[in-house]
Amino acid sequence: MRAIKNAKENPCNPCPEEEPLPLDESQTDETLAKLSWAIAHPARVKLLRILIARSSCVCGELVELMPLSQSTVSQHLKILKESGIVQGEIDGPKVCYCVNQKGLAVLKALINGL
Repeated sequence: MRAIKNAKENPCNPCPEEEPLPLDESQTDETLAKLSWAIAHPARVKLLRILIARSSCVCGELVELMPLSQSTVSQHLKILKESGIVQGEIDGPKVCYCVNQKGLAVLKALINGL
């Protein structure tokens, strides 16, 4: 992984906290399938690992760390964000990303429950 030069680090404002709804088995299966699909691509796994390793939001430098075009990285981040594993905050013309700890905890709990 290349070092980040002059990385702008921003504290990530957490997503609004919502109480998790109790899920029946079919909802749990659907949630696990959705979250599993979100990390079912090596590029998304790498993006998630990068974000987990950071203690702050990552803005534009994610593209520099990936062997992919900006539009491809953006598409992968969109999928991770829609799944709830990653959150993004608009910072001027950029979106800064970080791990949504609650979403990651749900994924971990559902996988552990298999």
